[in-house]
Amino acid sequence: MISKEKLNRINELSKKSKTMGLTKEEVKEQQKLREEYIKNFRKSFEDTLHNVKVMDQKGNDVTPEKLRKSQQQRSNHLLH
Repeated sequence: MISKEKLNRINELSKKSKTMGLTKEEVKEQQKLREEYIKNFRKSFEDTLHNVKVMDQKGNDVTPEKLRKSQQQRSNHLLH
C-alpha cells in the first residue's frame, strides 16, 4: 500500500501542475509516484478478485472460469 505521505505528494504535484507547472525533476517524481500508485492499485484489485465468488440468485456458483482457474493457480502457488 502506498504511504499517506506519497499520496499527499501526488496530490500536491497534481495541483501544482495545474496552476504553476512543474519542473523537470517534479515531472519525473510525479511519474514515478503515479507508477507506484498504479502498481499498488492493480495488486490490491487482483488480490480482491482472487477472493471473489460469484453467485446467482439460486445460490449457484457462476464464477467465470478464467477467474476460477486463476484462483486455483494462486492457491496452488501459495501452498507450494
